[in-house]
Amino acid sequence: MAGVGASTPALLQASRTVPIVFAQGIDPVGNSYVESLARPGGNVTGFMQFEYSIAGKWMELLKEVAPQVTRVGIMREPGNAGIGQWAIIQAVAQSMGIEVKPIELARPSIEIERAVVSFAGSPNGGLIVQVSAASLIHRELIVMLAAQHRLPAVYSHRAFVTSQGLISYGADIASQYRRAAGYVDRILKGEKPADLPVQAPTKYELVINMKTAKALGIDLPPQLLARADEVIE
Repeated sequence: MAGVGASTPALLQASRTVPIVFAQGIDPVGNSYVESLARPGGNVTGFMQFEYSIAGKWMELLKEVAPQVTRVGIMREPGNAGIGQWAIIQAVAQSMGIEVKPIELARPSIEIERAVVSFAGSPNGGLIVQVSAASLIHRELIVMLAAQHRLPAVYSHRAFVTSQGLISYGADIASQYRRAAGYVDRILKGEKPADLPVQAPTKYELVINMKTAKALGIDLPPQLLARADEVIE
């Protein structure tokens, strides 16, 4: 079984015949892991970490949490993994009259800090952190910068919120691995990866850190709190 994105191509290099099931795939067609989502066609199948439409939800959540936001820094990793998310965010931002600015994460920490400081120099700013390995690597720095510059931020993983980030919306990762284990079981019983469709998440979780909201002076809407799967006090 493969976990996050980088492990799948490494396993494919090792074998094009041994069955591989990924639990957190990012753009498996675009990255050439499978021929199509419905018919993978090779020795690989599994479960996507997200659908691109979720990127629009991040923008909607940010505006719900901080209605004053008119500028949003999009923290992303350059490359194929971030293109689809960026496109959806741009489309939703345009419909809301929000200006978006990319903040690239594939750089030394000091350059990320400089980019955030520059962005935070103008008022009414917020952050969205796309799904990427780089965002998780720089998680502590990103959360610290958001707090230091009082930028409301929406994250793609619960791990950011448990590290004092404001709010996250993303797939329930534990559920993804349970579903992947089900595919492994089916393959061991004789089914072929080529015939098992790649599936999107069926369960997303909304996590909110109330302590961080209070520190930022944000009064969260009661209806948002009611929708949350977890509220960290």
